[in-house]
Amino acid sequence: MRALSPKGAGVPILVLMILAMMTLPLPPIMLDMLFTFNISLALIVLLATVYTLRPLEFAAFPTVLLVTTLLRLALNVASTRVVLLDGHTGPGAAGSVIESFGAVVVGGNYAVGLVVFAILVIINFVVVTKGAGRISEVSARFTLDAMPGKQMAIDADLNAGLLTQEEAKVRREDVAKEADFYGAMDGASKFVRGDAVAGLLILFINILGGVAIGMSQHGLEFGTAMQFYALLTIGDGLVAQIPSLLLSTSAAIMVTRQNTSNDMSTQVVGELFTKSKALWITASILGVMGLIPGMPHLAFLSLAILAAGLAFSIDKKRKKVAEEKKEQQRVEKEVATQEPEFKELSWDDVPPVDPIGLEVGYRLIPLVDQSQDGKLMGRVKGVRKKLSQELGFLVPSVHIRDNLELSPNAYRITLMGVAVGEAEIHPDREMAINPGQVFGEIQGIDTKDPAFGLDAVWIDVAQKEQAQSMGYTVVDASTVVATHLSQLIQTHASELLGHEEVEHLLQKLSKSAPKLVENLVPDSLPLGVVVKVLQNLLLEQVPIRDMRTIAETLAEYSVRSQDPAMLTAAVRISLNRLIIQNINGLETELPVITLDPNLEQILLQSLQASGDEGVNIEPGLAEKLQSSLKEAADNQEAAGKPTILLTSPGLRSSLAHFARFGIPGLHVLSYQEIPDNKQVRVVATVGQ
Repeated sequence: MRALSPKGAGVPILVLMILAMMTLPLPPIMLDMLFTFNISLALIVLLATVYTLRPLEFAAFPTVLLVTTLLRLALNVASTRVVLLDGHTGPGAAGSVIESFGAVVVGGNYAVGLVVFAILVIINFVVVTKGAGRISEVSARFTLDAMPGKQMAIDADLNAGLLTQEEAKVRREDVAKEADFYGAMDGASKFVRGDAVAGLLILFINILGGVAIGMSQHGLEFGTAMQFYALLTIGDGLVAQIPSLLLSTSAAIMVTRQNTSNDMSTQVVGELFTKSKALWITASILGVMGLIPGMPHLAFLSLAILAAGLAFSIDKKRKKVAEEKKEQQRVEKEVATQEPEFKELSWDDVPPVDPIGLEVGYRLIPLVDQSQDGKLMGRVKGVRKKLSQELGFLVPSVHIRDNLELSPNAYRITLMGVAVGEAEIHPDREMAINPGQVFGEIQGIDTKDPAFGLDAVWIDVAQKEQAQSMGYTVVDASTVVATHLSQLIQTHASELLGHEEVEHLLQKLSKSAPKLVENLVPDSLPLGVVVKVLQNLLLEQVPIRDMRTIAETLAEYSVRSQDPAMLTAAVRISLNRLIIQNINGLETELPVITLDPNLEQILLQSLQASGDEGVNIEPGLAEKLQSSLKEAADNQEAAGKPTILLTSPGLRSSLAHFARFGIPGLHVLSYQEIPDNKQVRVVATVGQ
């Protein structure tokens, strides 16, 4: 059983206080304390909302709103009891707080008090509460509609290596908490609205009941009874209505807040008083109005001078920043234009070829410039880290540079100095990708996702929530480039693995299995053969993380053959569980496509006749085979299942090469690569 801490006892004690106030008579001094506590609590809640950066930082706000509303209504019940029982004794019957609000705030005039109270109720009920309630409803609906798109965006960032599993989990929890918060605020706003109505009804009930009790039970004249009970009731209503207005304002501030790194005061000042033009125009208008005869010159001219002073200081500060920036650019230009000292050419003047390169047009430079809050460098680092962990070797660094030969919004990805992909993006927009099922169309610039060729639209940032609620996956320009880079590195991973990388892998393995590495290279196999086997695995999307199993298999089969293709087939059989898990997860049933026995026999005979040259398939048969495999693959993709072709070991390598470029996404496995704990289900048979 969990012990009750002092912090955890606060709310239960407050609930007990509310019940006590509703059922037990309270002395005036206790009412004074409780009314003062109610006003203090409302001020604390208001200031907490002002200094909250994100609504989720005050996730308990809907509950606080409910508890404070109940506290205020319980105080109304307690004060009503005292007013009706002892109101005939005078204005001080219900305590000093109510008397002060009834006498000082409205000057002891109950007619004025009624007008002030009515104005407060109108402000609270018609303006603040109604607006906050409407915003809560819209925010709750939009937040719930946008949840699927936000979840898909998190999954896209996770798959692109921009997020770790822990970061993705935290972001998913934030999305769920945000939906819960706005849903709760939608309901809590009804409490505030009902409280405003209840305050108005309680006022009239107290006045009518007090006058009737004073005249019938205590023999007071109508004027005296009206003066006593009206002032007490109005004071009671004002004491309750002011905290109600504060809490309504807090609710309105909370639902209109944006997720920023500044509190409300800093954000408002920073955004409102940064444009001197608005202040200069305001100062001019106030100055003209202050010079009109009959106008209050002191008030208008003082504010005009203040606005002009603020505008002048803003312009002065901006001019100073511009001059400093201009001076810095001048110094940089002088350094760049200095004549380099002449020196003899050497091999250092021959630039090496970058394994991975990213060239950007000049409009995309801010994406890679960290001084301009560019996010692409961090995204690229995340891609390298994720792929290095998945593939099993360190992916080389990505060399990023600008290229004026490209169009301003274009980028190009190169491997070993050769372009393998390029596209154009809009850095000031976001890409809404159609994952296959969306609920409507969104306006923007039609395009294609460069990584996977999906239909997409470049939209304004303001349309992001709308696009996510319609089912689109929305990503920014940096994520588009990072995802494209990740896809190309995965496709060409075998080209990035060389002798140097394999040496590092073997050195790392030698720390845990020194004898295995010592006997493998060069005693059993040359390093070049090991490199070729690992490249073959990567070419067929098989990770090389399990270097121990790979090395043990190579050491075992090296006495039989040193052919890289034969050794690759042996390693694949040893890694069969990893291969199947990457394709089909932890499912026990494996859906496969098979070849008709007659067709398989023809292909085996062709392989035997061609020898080391691979399967030579007659063009008509090859076209028909490719068409049939493509149709079966499309059916599997439509059903959300992996596409697997199961064939004999002798044909596996040749058919994998045949299908690699014509049917992307098709996995070719041999019978020997199926683990014993998997059940094979034939979903299609491809014939002649």
